[in-house]
Amino acid sequence: MDAQLALTVSQWIANDPDSNTRAQLQTLLDNNDQQSLAKLFAGRLAFGTAGLRGEVGAGPLTMNRLVVMQTSAGLAQYLLDNVSDSTNKGVIIGYDGRLDSKQFAHDAASVFCAYGIKVRLTHKVAATPLVAFGVKHFDCAAGIVVTASHNPPQYNGYKVYWGNGAQIVAPHDKGIAASIDAVAASPIQTLALDNAETDGLLTWLGDDYYQCYREHIASAKVLQSSADTSKVSLAYTAMHGVGAEMAETVLADAGVTQVYSVAAQREPDGHFPTVVFPNPEEKGAMDMVIAEAKANNAMLACANDPDADRFAVAVRRDDGEYQMLTGDQVGILFGHYLLSKADERQRLVGTTIVSSSLLSKIASSLNGQSYTTLTGFKWLMNVAQQLQVDGSQFLFAYEEALGYTVGNMVWDKDGLSALVAFAQLVAELNDQGLTVWDRLAEIYLEHGLHLNAQVSIALKPETPNIGAFLRANPPRDIAGVKVESVDDLSICLRQFTDGRTEVIDLPASDVLIYRLTQGGRVIVRPSGTEPKIKCYYELVKPMATEQSLFDAFADGQQALVQFIQLHQAQLPQ
Repeated sequence: MDAQLALTVSQWIANDPDSNTRAQLQTLLDNNDQQSLAKLFAGRLAFGTAGLRGEVGAGPLTMNRLVVMQTSAGLAQYLLDNVSDSTNKGVIIGYDGRLDSKQFAHDAASVFCAYGIKVRLTHKVAATPLVAFGVKHFDCAAGIVVTASHNPPQYNGYKVYWGNGAQIVAPHDKGIAASIDAVAASPIQTLALDNAETDGLLTWLGDDYYQCYREHIASAKVLQSSADTSKVSLAYTAMHGVGAEMAETVLADAGVTQVYSVAAQREPDGHFPTVVFPNPEEKGAMDMVIAEAKANNAMLACANDPDADRFAVAVRRDDGEYQMLTGDQVGILFGHYLLSKADERQRLVGTTIVSSSLLSKIASSLNGQSYTTLTGFKWLMNVAQQLQVDGSQFLFAYEEALGYTVGNMVWDKDGLSALVAFAQLVAELNDQGLTVWDRLAEIYLEHGLHLNAQVSIALKPETPNIGAFLRANPPRDIAGVKVESVDDLSICLRQFTDGRTEVIDLPASDVLIYRLTQGGRVIVRPSGTEPKIKCYYELVKPMATEQSLFDAFADGQQALVQFIQLHQAQLPQ
């Protein structure tokens, strides 16, 4: 075996506190399995703006106790170097119900305490929004949640918030990554949690903290409603995650008493035994909660993902069946509802470039201010904080992947407050003799039926670089519809067909946006390393007053499918 590799593996084993992963690596070393060890030590699990996320395993390319400790040491050193009074401001740490999450969170706490940084650590599993809330509530230097959100059971992650309560963005991501690399070469110092508590470095966040989050939801200005919420009925699933107890509590506080939880999915279980993929967007993931809703003739079938930062809902139709709302549909319903009732000083709403453009039109019609960012709540929340002023405070943001932030209590997506807000929205409609479908029809009649789809296209290995091809051969039309302008975010420039150009105020990103006549749009995110692209489509169709919403959807979806097929046929084969 290569001597340097053997030395690297031996050093890792010496520092690894986990007997299971130590044994796995030692067996490979004893068996002289250079090929397997070379794969495990071919690099390091990359730290980025989402922190860490990967499969749990042995070595530096997976999630394990030593990787978590090294990451915590790097982040601790970065805070000491860049944040004044970081030792006293401290960090808040929480974790979800995955198999290793509690251990990883405790390991992280022991490292921060060893650096002299005070730690507030949840005494049990906590929804991600509760930890994000705590960053600002306690004025912490940073926050950490051990979670892999809605990923499969073999994954875990390490999510980092900055002191403003939002997920980290540049330059902190690269700065923290460099700091991790610097400290990982040496043994990581830890302080036993009992000793840290005795020394005043560790504070356990007990039930009173969870009640604090609950009380903030109950008193939030945007979550006040005079509607009769007792008439709203809903089935709910936590999808084997950590949301059930708090979700049921905050719903009851809001007067929603007809709540039917899916018992088989209520308690945290890192094995996720009843769902193949614990993501409400995945086919079949909502089956049990829809069945629960049918059994109780509930208005809604609602879900949080396993760390409760996302929210999904299916709504009962007149025929008794339930239909999932898309993330965009929930987003535009929220935007319309919140802007219709919000204070005149709280009018700022936002979404991302790949979400529906309809929110901006609703905002314009309701005296709101809208903004658009790159994909991800790290952008939505950091930009919101930059944009809000005294006369235009932040109200709401969403992205199509089932993420919503209602009000400014949490500077990240929050599936729990979204659940309450949606129940209140339905209650207010119900008081007016209307349904969710009625309100959607009203919005589409005013602004046009907006149809959105996302398609990932795998191309042949010999296909040329798609991004380079599209930039060298800009289409004049897509599926027979004229292109009016092209946004090339790699150079942050909008180019109109008449020769005019505009600078785009967004960070550079490998994205092309084609804006079409009739209000349509195609967004292409090409891969620079493989023949694969991700496309986001939006068509806007007028909706006739005599046409039912579901007939309009059916016709629109047929047109959208045809449009997508024609666009794909235009791409190089």
